[in-house]
Amino acid sequence: MTRMEYRWLLPSAMADPELPGDQGGRSRRTVRDWVVDLTAFLCVAGTGLLVASSIDADHTTPEGVVFVDCLVGAAACCALWVRRRWPVGVAVGLILLSTIEPVAAGAMLVGLFSVAVHRPFRPAAAIGALALVAAPVQPYLRPDPNGSFLGSTFVGALLSLLVLSWGMVVRFRRQLVVTLRERARRAETEAELRAEQAQRLAREAIAREMHDVLAHRLTLLSVHAGALEFRPDAPPAEVARAAGVIRDSAHEALQDLREIIGVLRSPGESDGNRPQPTLATLESLIAESRLAGMAVALDNRIADPAEAPAATGRTVYRIAQEGLTNARKHAPGAEVTVKVAGRPGDGLTIEVLNPAPTEPFELVPGSGQGLIGLTERATLAGGRLDHGAEPGGGFGIRAWLPWPL
Repeated sequence: MTRMEYRWLLPSAMADPELPGDQGGRSRRTVRDWVVDLTAFLCVAGTGLLVASSIDADHTTPEGVVFVDCLVGAAACCALWVRRRWPVGVAVGLILLSTIEPVAAGAMLVGLFSVAVHRPFRPAAAIGALALVAAPVQPYLRPDPNGSFLGSTFVGALLSLLVLSWGMVVRFRRQLVVTLRERARRAETEAELRAEQAQRLAREAIAREMHDVLAHRLTLLSVHAGALEFRPDAPPAEVARAAGVIRDSAHEALQDLREIIGVLRSPGESDGNRPQPTLATLESLIAESRLAGMAVALDNRIADPAEAPAATGRTVYRIAQEGLTNARKHAPGAEVTVKVAGRPGDGLTIEVLNPAPTEPFELVPGSGQGLIGLTERATLAGGRLDHGAEPGGGFGIRAWLPWPL
């Protein structure tokens, strides 16, 4: 697991994702918000009326003070309508107001709950600490005749802690939901990217295979067709041999093309009716090139080619095939040397060398993608491949591939 994947799997509480409304500002209330705000307003208004009634029934508080308490309680209830936009300011104001007005205690608890829900832990904890500090002030300034100072202080502090904890739990749950949705979205995005990458790799593999398989056949067609075109007076036997090579190469190219199209139409099924080339079939490739008129010298120092791994042997075959194709296009008439050596544990080496052409020839166009594909193929197999001009002229391809014990 990479460091980035590990960070992506961190708990949501450590990531502390932002929630809607964390930054404050004006936001449109949903139907749920209206229901919650109206319910909170009615509950706080009912609690304030009960507190005001108990103060009035005590007959120890002047009527003017009771009237002011009612007005202040109504203002505190109305302040809850803007707590979503300014939760910190509303909570601080209600905490300070509740120190002298018992009717504002319910609104203060709702404001404290809003801060815990809509703000991170540190500001919520700071305001909660302010509420705990203010808890003994109101019983001290306006004591309850039916209760003790310590009891009122304890109840006030306990209610503040419960409301604050409840709000933090709600915030944590919302953060968890947001984090899970974000993870699901990112997982879908990564799955789409993986699918696109898999398709791209499959297309590159198919394109590389088509080049490796068809370029050899089509080059034979081009060379012999060009020979027939520029030598119409050639002996009948040579014309017949070239025509046979053209016919056989076209037939083999059609067979290879049918197999590749069959793989494209039915992915995951069989890879074709004919077996894939291996190191043991390298002799047939050399024989085919010699039949087409090339001078090829094979130096195969592998005692038993069948022991080589199938993937490694197929890579060697493709490298030799591409080297012979390039030599046929760019150095016709020159003798090509193919050297193969290696053993288990040391790896397997292959060299395809051709000298510079000694006679004029018609240049067959090429894109250079074959050598790029061979380099990628060798790298994917765990080996390496080098190619380039030789010091004395000509061109060479050298590759090393692993051969495990």
